[in-house]
Amino acid sequence: MKNTTVLAWGILAILALIWGSSFILIKRGLEVFGPGEVGAVRILAACLFLVPVSIPRLRKLSPRHIKLLFLIGLVGTFFPAFLFAIGQTRLDSGITGVLNGLTPIFTLIIGGLFFQQKFTKHNYIGLILAFVGTVVLLTAGSGGDISEFNYYAFFIVLATLCYGTNLNVIKRYLADLNPVVITSVSILLVGPFAGIYLLTATDFETKLATAEGAWRALGYVSLLGVMGTALALILFNKLVQITTPIFSSTVTYLIPIVALTWGILDGETLILGQMIGIASILVGVFITNRKKKMEAKTNSPQNSQA
Repeated sequence: MKNTTVLAWGILAILALIWGSSFILIKRGLEVFGPGEVGAVRILAACLFLVPVSIPRLRKLSPRHIKLLFLIGLVGTFFPAFLFAIGQTRLDSGITGVLNGLTPIFTLIIGGLFFQQKFTKHNYIGLILAFVGTVVLLTAGSGGDISEFNYYAFFIVLATLCYGTNLNVIKRYLADLNPVVITSVSILLVGPFAGIYLLTATDFETKLATAEGAWRALGYVSLLGVMGTALALILFNKLVQITTPIFSSTVTYLIPIVALTWGILDGETLILGQMIGIASILVGVFITNRKKKMEAKTNSPQNSQA
């Protein structure tokens, strides 16, 4: 039991480090490549890494599953990869990491609007706080002027909306598939489109051959695709197996901390408006998830038997 607890906390820490480091890796990639190239390389790297896992499983799937997995690949991987890269051309990596915390909020909203998920008073409080925090971050901008609207944050918000939609579709229509199958095959189905775009619609090959630091930047983005998607998924599935979804969900609170730490170490600064927005978002996410945790405990088989 003790060994399992140590392993669980170790995996949780590694996951927070991997996912929290995603935004600084995007930043490093953008130093050489454009946002479209960063997004495409990220997807292609994950796709190629997962080929040994995805192709054998693809043959066993029904046409219905393949269609849904293609949709999941677009909404859950393809579009967010490009949206995050575009957003970070004008946003600090730490701020992007905090905005990523809106994913559980949008999961709840989409679930309530389209999948008959019920809202509670705690849900409304959390949603309002997260919304206020997002507005503050949007208006704070990067120069400290509260009246300056930073439209690039919308790309990150849209990406988290995609994630929230993706999670609801998986829960509703793909509950019969293993998470590894869902991730590996969905990325396999959209990976070729990323490769075609990269090689035909960008200057990727020219930059790789001539730009200073191009191979290093390629390494950072490839690491993002491999670690942030493939290996992180394996670790997360393991964490859920040896603990509970409640414990696993705490990674939501740790990712922004890691992202902000990387940003500060890289010379990024936080102004007062941004700190207020960050605090409001994190508190909103905490309140929303805490209510879900309480409900999970109440509805658990153990408590039902009691």
